[in-house]
Amino acid sequence: MIRVREQRFGVLRRLPLLLMIWGITSLAMWVPAIYALALDDHDTSRSFFYSGLLGLFVVTLIAVAQMNRIPRRGTLGQLAVLLASFTILPLFLAIPFHDALGTTSFLNAYFDMVSAVTTTGADLFPDPARLTAPLHLWRALVGWMGGLLMWIAAAAILAPLSLGGFEVTARGQPGRPVSGVAQSEKTDPRGLLIRVTRTLTPVYAGLTAVIWVLLLIAGEQGLTAVCHAMSTMATSGISPVGGLEGSTAGITGEAILFLFLFFALSRLTFSADTATSGYARLDKDPEFRIGLVIILAVAALLFFRVLAGVAELGLEITVWQALHVIWGMLFTVMAFLTTAGFESANWNDAQQLSGLGTPGLILMGLALIGGGVATTAGGVKLLRVFALYLNGRREIDRLIHPSSVSGEGGGNRRIQSDGAFIAWIFFMLFALTLAVFDVLLAAMGVGFEQAMVLSVAALSTTGPLIELATDDPIRLIDLSAGAKLTLCAAMVIGRLETLAIIALITPSLWRD
Repeated sequence: MIRVREQRFGVLRRLPLLLMIWGITSLAMWVPAIYALALDDHDTSRSFFYSGLLGLFVVTLIAVAQMNRIPRRGTLGQLAVLLASFTILPLFLAIPFHDALGTTSFLNAYFDMVSAVTTTGADLFPDPARLTAPLHLWRALVGWMGGLLMWIAAAAILAPLSLGGFEVTARGQPGRPVSGVAQSEKTDPRGLLIRVTRTLTPVYAGLTAVIWVLLLIAGEQGLTAVCHAMSTMATSGISPVGGLEGSTAGITGEAILFLFLFFALSRLTFSADTATSGYARLDKDPEFRIGLVIILAVAALLFFRVLAGVAELGLEITVWQALHVIWGMLFTVMAFLTTAGFESANWNDAQQLSGLGTPGLILMGLALIGGGVATTAGGVKLLRVFALYLNGRREIDRLIHPSSVSGEGGGNRRIQSDGAFIAWIFFMLFALTLAVFDVLLAAMGVGFEQAMVLSVAALSTTGPLIELATDDPIRLIDLSAGAKLTLCAAMVIGRLETLAIIALITPSLWRD
């Protein structure tokens, strides 16, 4: 049995990585196919079943043809496969979605699949009733698989290349394999990937199942519970009922999602496989601590903003209403910092009491900051923010005591030197990328305010921001084809990050 298992994994190691991902997504299409069959929706069931069968057939043919060829690309080549998974694979994922829906263009279906697999969750179809239950399940499932892909890629691809936020720890130059794990995997590029997959997949699936069961106990409907569970772990914000306002679990369901959103603040909440020295404890983790500070500070700021609005209107707010407003602030701030983008059902209570509009700039700022490194959250990432904070604090200390010597620990010292410099470079690249997409969208007829919101939402992978950051929600389906493709590119860059895209154009990748 052991020999058979070794042979099986030996075969997997010889298959191209993109081919394995393609095969897994083909099998995943049978999940909505079975669900549609149970609902007597035979047309939708056939769309997903035959698409999955066709995908498996093509994968098998290519696998047989490639069986005797050993892949020679290392970790940098796997990064190229990751890019293809976010750009080329959605073409295949959109086939059953487009065929089952039947009332939209293939470009819209492709846009929706890119949005799902990058865990952006931009809602192209604002009316949930337009999509059938299997289509809602497929969108959430694609987002869930995209989140799992990022969990695995962080440890197996991004960490060895010092990308995705790991460059701040100064383990190596961004885009170049560092000594140790990456070098040992050079002759066997699939070994680390397979081991990480076998370790993290049960954890990811188990946590999702726990959320699902807890939501069912709280009174949530079956489809809504499983979609919200997958969207919480993937921080995609995809909902079959248009958000938490359509949920039947109430504040109990929000509390469950709130607790599990902490997994997007720091990777140490579920794994220590990428932890550096000094950050092995969650209570000492700078990302987790600075995330809590931001959540509490911004929620308090928004609450005082509501109190000021209520006082200006001469109204009164009861203790019970205040508690509901505070909870709505805490949950929504947490959701946008982790780029999940869920809106609390109590969020609108604050606007009704104070008469104030949506604090769009604050929500955009939270999404730009983002969650933890190597999690499903997007944005600039908390570790880079922490590195810039340490550097700023050190510069202020030097202004006060020019001859002082830093007394920080080894980990902080590394962040303060090259790590802070690289974090600042990434922040500048992020700002330049944001400006470029603003200009591109404006050139395609999108207004300035809308272009800014769309660019921030795409680059931070926070799709629900599009509906909440402005008083009038932006209708994505009304955008031109060029604007939609531009947003697709922005979502992919936001998911992979600019430094990874730059690493992909290095000559060493294409010499093989």
